[in-house]
Amino acid sequence: MSSGIHHAQIAGTRWDADLYSKFSDHRLRPALELLDRVPLVAPSVICDLGCGTGNVTRIISERWPSAKVYGVDSSREMLGKATAESAKIQWVEEDIQRWQPGELPDLIYSNAALHWVPGHRELFPRLVGLLRPGGCLAVQISLNWNAPSHRLVHATLTNGGPNGTALGAETLRQAVARDWIEEIEVYYDLLAGCTKSVDIWQTEYLHVLEGGDPVLEWVKSAWLRPILAGLDDMERPIFLAEYASRLRTAYPARADGHTLYPFRHLFMIATV
Repeated sequence: MSSGIHHAQIAGTRWDADLYSKFSDHRLRPALELLDRVPLVAPSVICDLGCGTGNVTRIISERWPSAKVYGVDSSREMLGKATAESAKIQWVEEDIQRWQPGELPDLIYSNAALHWVPGHRELFPRLVGLLRPGGCLAVQISLNWNAPSHRLVHATLTNGGPNGTALGAETLRQAVARDWIEEIEVYYDLLAGCTKSVDIWQTEYLHVLEGGDPVLEWVKSAWLRPILAGLDDMERPIFLAEYASRLRTAYPARADGHTLYPFRHLFMIATV
């Protein structure tokens, strides 16, 4: 994976915890599917990387009540919402690339976070190397980068301005067009070489969304945050209006008023 431009934008992005939580029911499904496949019986130290508002971290803590659980995220806004809920979880504000656990974990869990982090060829072996013997790395990342909702972001930046002009800086358009994740076979090779077992699978959910421009609202809650931050105050409304129009064509409302939004995910569980 390439690095630099995108990661710098992500690290400086302010996340809207309330908007992200708007789709918490939909976002919870892959998180629970991943958690359900973790083979550990009684892990004593668990780290949830990219914990966000802590919804899944609390479920993890409830599943293993005797474990010491850490929720790690770089967003102060997300952690602010996480800490508002009473829990024994220890919340850590840290960038995943720089994160080092205070004690070696039995389980490193990460749902919908690592695709924001560049350098997977170095990151995944490093995370595996932090586990205790018998420990587990459980990861879910998006496979939706070729979906219309994602491809239309780059297309709108490229020609969505007045008279088909480009929006945003060239560096922003390059960042959006980059390869966000590796090929699936690369992840297998990275993990198989340093673990005892690897389980990799894909799932596509068909989300049934409600309301006006629901796909836009979904994308605004996560993937679109750094893109909007990279546009100036004049370009931002132009981009949103054109992007919303293109999304309505790509994801038309059904006869009953709902909008169908297919979303693919990649799951990986590796034990050491």
